[in-house]
Amino acid sequence: MTDTQPTQICNFTEARPTIKQGASGDAVKQAQCYLNSSLTGDKLLVDGEFGPITDAATRRFQVCAKITVDGIIGAQTWSFLTFWSNSPGFAC
Repeated sequence: MTDTQPTQICNFTEARPTIKQGASGDAVKQAQCYLNSSLTGDKLLVDGEFGPITDAATRRFQVCAKITVDGIIGAQTWSFLTFWSNSPGFAC
């Protein structure tokens, strides 16, 4: 039997909690990795700290994805990040 699950580009955690500036931990690392895979330009340091640079990248991604721009990575943003980070090309 073969594994039919797609390979995920980022594997820090499967949890998708709502995170925003001030958050820290593996979910932030996951989001930072996804942002790096979805956006062109300078890459974020994947350090697990949701600071102003991660906030700015989140907002930039949300603008490009044409979703609510609030700097918060909740269900909608996680969904779009997961899609774009595991797709060829960049959201923007």
